[in-house]
Amino acid sequence: MGAGPGAADLMTVRAVRALQSADVVFYDRLAPTDALREWAPQARLFDVGKRPGHHRVTQENIHSMMLSSASTGQHVVRLKGGDPFVFGRGCEEVAACREVSVPVTVVPG
Repeated sequence: MGAGPGAADLMTVRAVRALQSADVVFYDRLAPTDALREWAPQARLFDVGKRPGHHRVTQENIHSMMLSSASTGQHVVRLKGGDPFVFGRGCEEVAACREVSVPVTVVPG
């Protein structure tokens, strides 16, 4: 899910609704996080953001974490700053889910 330009008041209604029903949210450092607890009060939140030269959580581990959560029936949201397919790994993350038949809905930024 894309968070758009980064301001909390620019999140789409569809994005906020997805967060409201999320069990788990994996978010990037560029995503708006100030209201994240308000949007997803019931969700477990995981900061998987990368910084230039510092990838605390590798892309492969992000895939593994998302798929592990989804495989137990949890509603997973992958929140990315901007659009998930522009300078993001959205295609790779969708492909990882589809490889193991995890249904995916893309919410553009």
